[in-house]
Amino acid sequence: MINITFYDTHNANSGERVAGTTVQVETGQSLMTAAVNAGIDAIAADCGGTLTCATCHVIVRPAWADKLPPITEEESNMLDFAASPRQGNSRLSCQIELSPELNDMEVDLPLSQY
Repeated sequence: MINITFYDTHNANSGERVAGTTVQVETGQSLMTAAVNAGIDAIAADCGGTLTCATCHVIVRPAWADKLPPITEEESNMLDFAASPRQGNSRLSCQIELSPELNDMEVDLPLSQY
């Protein structure tokens, strides 16, 4: 089991520290699956992880971005259709397989998936 923390930062006032939601999850599954199973409402996951939508968009915090495999061209193209503006560390959570190296990873949730 590893811990992942999701931050809903768009609801914070400027400078306000936002408490995250930390969930304990099994490795070997996607970040999207872990979020959906944990009831993280901001991850819609409409396509169920088939890389045909962008409703599982997350922004991986910089300390963790380098620990992920490089983004594929297909994932990058799909992120162009994300409802919230794409950022440098934007990823589709369906494409992030959770491993022990990602224990304590932190991700920000976008303003909207639609």
